[in-house]
Amino acid sequence: MTSPASRPQAPENSIELEIGGMTCASCAMRIEKKLNKLDGVTATVNYATETARITAPADLDPQLLIQEVEKTGYTAALPEAAAAPETVDGQQPDLELASLRQRLAGSIVLSVPVIILAMVPALQFTYWQWASLALAAPVVLWAAWPFHRAAWTNLRHGAATMDTLVSVGTLAAFLWSLYALFLGTAGTPGMVHGFELTVAPSDGAANIYLEVAAGVTMFVLAGRYFEKRSKRQAGAALRALLELGAKDVAVLRNGTETRIPVDRLAVGGEFVVRPGEKIATDGVIIDGRSAVDASMLTGESVPVEVAEGDPVTGATVNAGGRLVVRATRVGSDTQLAQMARLVEDAQSGKAEMQRLADRVSGIFVPVVIAAAVAVLGFWLGAGFPPAAAFTAAVAVLIIACPCALGLATPTALLVGTGRGAQLGILIKGPEVLESTRKVDTIVLDKTGTVTTGRMTLLDALPADGTSAEDLLRIAGALEHASEHPVAQAIAKAAAARVGALPVPESFANIEGRGVQGVVEGHAVLVGRASLLADWSVSLDGDLARAKERAEREGKTAVAVAWDGRARGVLVVADAVKPTSAEAVRQFRELGLTPVLLTGDNRAVAEQVAAEVGITEVVAEVLPQDKVDVVARLQAEGRTVAMVGDGVNDAAALARADLGLAMGTGTDVAIEAADLTLVRGDLRSAADAIRLARATLATIKTNLFWAFAYNVAAIPLAAMGLLNPMLAGAAMAFSSIFVVSNSLRLKAFRSTAGTPVPTAAAHAPVRALQDA
Repeated sequence: MTSPASRPQAPENSIELEIGGMTCASCAMRIEKKLNKLDGVTATVNYATETARITAPADLDPQLLIQEVEKTGYTAALPEAAAAPETVDGQQPDLELASLRQRLAGSIVLSVPVIILAMVPALQFTYWQWASLALAAPVVLWAAWPFHRAAWTNLRHGAATMDTLVSVGTLAAFLWSLYALFLGTAGTPGMVHGFELTVAPSDGAANIYLEVAAGVTMFVLAGRYFEKRSKRQAGAALRALLELGAKDVAVLRNGTETRIPVDRLAVGGEFVVRPGEKIATDGVIIDGRSAVDASMLTGESVPVEVAEGDPVTGATVNAGGRLVVRATRVGSDTQLAQMARLVEDAQSGKAEMQRLADRVSGIFVPVVIAAAVAVLGFWLGAGFPPAAAFTAAVAVLIIACPCALGLATPTALLVGTGRGAQLGILIKGPEVLESTRKVDTIVLDKTGTVTTGRMTLLDALPADGTSAEDLLRIAGALEHASEHPVAQAIAKAAAARVGALPVPESFANIEGRGVQGVVEGHAVLVGRASLLADWSVSLDGDLARAKERAEREGKTAVAVAWDGRARGVLVVADAVKPTSAEAVRQFRELGLTPVLLTGDNRAVAEQVAAEVGITEVVAEVLPQDKVDVVARLQAEGRTVAMVGDGVNDAAALARADLGLAMGTGTDVAIEAADLTLVRGDLRSAADAIRLARATLATIKTNLFWAFAYNVAAIPLAAMGLLNPMLAGAAMAFSSIFVVSNSLRLKAFRSTAGTPVPTAAAHAPVRALQDA
């Protein structure tokens, strides 16, 4: 064995930086390479979350890392330093997004008149070209400034992106328009500028292209704004997760309760948790008994009975009696904080989808610029006038300038997401779509996803000589006085079946075992069979077999007795949603293999899986195990989608190739996921995948034609046979095609709104009626 002395390692420190100024994935790669060149530094830069996670020697000053990033042309700050001093609704104001919004609004107001004037000769008044210049100049110089700045940064580092092409194309169109206005004949009063559909060489001195410069800026800004807005949601899962914790706590000092902020609670401190309150931090109960609702962390649908000596977890809810807890872990050591780190690690480890436009532009942009320079040189070398040579070069840049490319993704995304919103499907952004095409396995959380997530009375089994109405009325009356979820399920079903319930007398809650009291003069017991046994009451053969059968199926059997005799058994469980089986069938039709994943026990899981038609089950897993299960499936070569609704699913949703959150679940799960299903109908997950695939296919078609229109015309432009104004017309036509193609997504139809053709929808009600 190698001794520690033979392999000394310098202590390391984990540092996170917030990165600003990135416009595409290549920016993240450039920063990452720069940081990784430093001795002892390992860095991963996440474009989606705009953060850099760095492992560095403990003695390395983070300011040196910040300076390295700034040398690359971007901004960096430690998270604390980056926080804005003012907040809105508890969240930091997004200055970059606000700036983009202002630039987009300004460019729309100023560009639309310029485009209309250029395209409709009948509206061109005497000095229209000078009015167009006054409107277009702020668009090119102010609204497009982020593109120019990024292009300059890329140029200094020998790189080119879509920003480079947008900047060069808009500036070329704008500068040539200035030349034509001031040195050519375009500034002549009364000049009419219509479309020239003839292909013929010209010097271009009478043509202005202000609508090209302004229109390209407006369209690309729109795409950048919508992309940035969706990308900003990436860090919200962590904020939502940490918000779950209690904000203050009642500490116990010398027998007196004192409220303090939870961050002042120390290990070993004793604190009080009253019914309905959140437990402030991880600890051990030193006094009291209760039921703790841990569904947000464990996925367990039934509250867990706890007593003195049992451990409890921070952020879970005390659903029963008063507890006194001794803190064992605080701050970053708690299970809640560990889950936050799991979500963060899963998000950072997820491979980011490179935008198709960025991938192509890595080759397309420098080739186009080189082609424009080569055309200029060729024409000058061949003895043509400089104006004609420059016209040909500008035509190459204009025809290649990505007007339709700026529309290709956002228009398809806006139509697709708009249609999705109508159907209760929320798609966060284009970066989540590509994996939907490759997904072959869909992992389904049980509680709240396949099932309702609420306890429901499924069956009422009366003993001989007792009617179902009497069983429900008397048991429901007693359970109505209890706050336990099982008790509330019984009381709710009883009230629905028999109407108003009598008021119990002498009610008492037997911790962890049930309740007792007097109803209509009967001494009543409702709870575990062991509670009845304490009063020398036992279940007869039929009732005992019904109880055993229910428990084998993972359901909760509640025994009822009064006047010294067992009167029946009530079967309670987390009911399967009536649409889940249909949803599983649709998943299979989409080529997906469903897997049921749950923290519940195996008997419950297998019963639910059999009911909905799932054969692959993974049960009794902790939250961190859910992430491991997703990672294991991915290691097997599968592309995994995950559907969940609870905090315990958040890390797995982030780790999966595609995360789908039920909108009826927690905000944490929703923020960690890529798609949100507002309805809570599992069939919406199948709709979401179909819609996402259709939207992705539309984006790919748009991108292809956005490039194809322009690329096909580049040779004509290089030969001087394509006037730059005709290039603008081609771009307009390609934009119309892209928008029209995207609008086809409005015809998408959902299956989640159709009724389920199965009696399963009314199974709980039918069971009670049959009883």
